Amino acid sequence: MVALSSTPTRREAVVLLSGGLDSMVAAGLAREQGFALNALTIDYNQRHRVEIEAARRIAERLDAARHVVLPLDLRAFGGSALTDDIAVPKGGLEPGIPVTYVPARNLVFLSLTLAWAEALGARDIFIGVNALDYSGYPDCRPEFVAGFAALADLATRAGSEGKGFRVHAPLQHLGKADIAREAARLGLEPGWSWSCYDPGDDGRACGLCDSCRLRRAGMDEAGVKDTTPYAA
Repeated sequence: MVALSSTPTRREAVVLLSGGLDSMVAAGLAREQGFALNALTIDYNQRHRVEIEAARRIAERLDAARHVVLPLDLRAFGGSALTDDIAVPKGGLEPGIPVTYVPARNLVFLSLTLAWAEALGARDIFIGVNALDYSGYPDCRPEFVAGFAALADLATRAGSEGKGFRVHAPLQHLGKADIAREAARLGLEPGWSWSCYDPGDDGRACGLCDSCRLRRAGMDEAGVKDTTPYAA
């Protein structure tokens, strides 16, 4: 367990924990703020399933009160390089929304996070999206987070009774280097997390997909050592 500072108040929060660097830091910040962590990981049959094991590792080391891995097979829909037989781009970051975008993923995942939060009686939800160093996904923008927060109160009994929800996106305006620095400050080992979209059979990250490139550039800029094994 990582020794993180906390306050005496132990409010419940549900954290959307993918197993990536961003979600790990978001969970660490929630823990630092004194929340009891309830971690939700969606097993959507993604090609980079190694991140599910990373999520389990992070939840354990952050002393989560509960960790739910929820199956949801988005390969039945396809439409993304992460859920379909489409090659993951390796040529570097390009303008526009890449084929690794999973249709409405964060909307679907946050809806499930909200459902669990209401069932628990929790009013705080954490998600690790950021709108600076990301791959152009529309469901990472501040407008999306604000829109979902408004929807959460309209869509729930708790909201209709005036017991609204708070959707925390603490990394929203941070770049990858800032996020790497936060990981170091919180005492979180980057190697616990997983970012690669197309890991090899040998267990190494490809080093060339958009997610690997953003992660490595951020680590280098921050001067933070990343123990993740890379193939390239």
